Order: sequence, then C-alpha cells, then structure tokens
Amino acid sequence: MSVHHEDRTVSAVTVEVADLVATVTLDRPPVNAVDRTALLAIRDAFTSLNGRRDVRAAVFTSAGTRAFMGGADLDGFDGGLDGQPAPEVTDPGTVAREALWAVTDCAVPVVAAVNGPAIGAGLAFAACCDMIVAAEHATFGALEINVGLLGASAQLSLLVGRHKAREMYFLGEKVSAAELHRLGAVRAVVPAELLTATAGELAAALATKSPIALRLAKESMNRVEFLPLKEAYRTEQDYTNRLLTYADSAEARAAYLEKRPPRWGWH
Repeated sequence: MSVHHEDRTVSAVTVEVADLVATVTLDRPPVNAVDRTALLAIRDAFTSLNGRRDVRAAVFTSAGTRAFMGGADLDGFDGGLDGQPAPEVTDPGTVAREALWAVTDCAVPVVAAVNGPAIGAGLAFAACCDMIVAAEHATFGALEINVGLLGASAQLSLLVGRHKAREMYFLGEKVSAAELHRLGAVRAVVPAELLTATAGELAAALATKSPIALRLAKESMNRVEFLPLKEAYRTEQDYTNRLLTYADSAEARAAYLEKRPPRWGWH
C-alpha cells in the first residue's frame, strides 16, 4: 500500500515519492542529454530529498530506453557567456559540479537504474550513485576525447580499476553493462522491461532500514572514502557512537533478538 505519493515536474526532471522511495526521472528527448537547465533541475531534485522524512532511498533513472543520459548537450558549448551568472563566467563547470555533488551528497542512498547508454555526463552521474542496476542493452563510456573534450575520469575511476579507467578514458570506448557487472561496478543486469522493478525492489529493501542509520551510514561512507585507514576507521567509530544515542539503535537490537520487524522512529 502506498503511504505517500507525490508528482512534481521541474524542467526535464520529475520527482515521485511513494512508499518511502523517491524516483527522480530525467526526461529530455531524444537521448536525455543535459544542458544547464537540466543540470540545475537534477541538482534541485536531489537536494530537495535531504529534508524529507518520507524518503529513505532514491532511484535515479531516465525516460525511455534509448539512453540513460547521452552526455552533455553539445549545442550548449557554443552559446557564449552573455547572460550567465558571474560565477559561471569564470567557472563554467559550476552547475555540472553542483548537480553531481547533489547526487553524491544526497542524504539517502541512491540507486541508478540505467535504462540505456550512460555516456559522458551519464557515466559520471551513474558513478555518483551508491548502487547501479542496468538494462541489458546499457553501455557506459567516457567518450569526450572523441569530440574535443575531457570527461570525468575521477568518477570513472570510482567504477573501475586504474588501468581499465585509463583504457576507457584515452580510447573513448563504450563498455557493456555486462562487463561492468563482471568488474563489480553494476549490481545486476536485467532485461529492459524488468529494470524498473529491479531498481524498485533494491530501493524498497533499503527503505526497510532505520532512516537515521541510513543517513548516518551514507554520510559516514562519503566522509571516509578517501581517508587514510586509521583516520577513516576512527571516523566510522565516531558515527557508530552517534548512532548508539538514538532509540533506533536499541530498537534494531531488540527487534533482532525478538525476531520481529523493527519499528523505526525519528528519535
């Protein structure tokens, strides 16, 4: 039974919340390439989830099956600087970074449901998500070098090892979803018609966890990801001690011992 449902359209992005899961859908035909407006909409959509108690997990996907995100809209690169806000005149990458970090820093875990090629910016956004499921026909590629640009090698290196990342980046080649699944970057590869259900089941499983524990876990992992081992583990211990101060922590242990579903709260 749906406990909450909301539809909201901001430019090319729709946000729908149902059963504690937010689905953020990019819909920008023909191949979901992103321009400045779409990037701002992605940023605002994911930032809006941070303050919501009725959201414990999110799914990021796109409309259709032709592409998850066909990179940046190349028409936008020759539009000049007239009318752009001052920060974007001196730093044209501002909006793209803000959109990417909104996904990375989203307070709840984000599942990428990759419904087609994830190219350039699409690869970067998929890498910023916490988990990835993909349709069988999906591909991943940093193809920017082929069109006179450079892509997001930092995000690519989060998905695959050093040499595979350099192979993909320098050659501008596409890699299949099956190959990334073999490398451990993609959780599941399924027929396109099963993708929505697969991503939804994964998000629903996440949504059964304590909302406080999920948010602390997400924040903790983001903070320790690039820290030295000793500093990272000390930080994780601090987060564990924070979690212990909440009633949800005691409820988790009680439910486990009593073999019953936990009853989560925000306290």
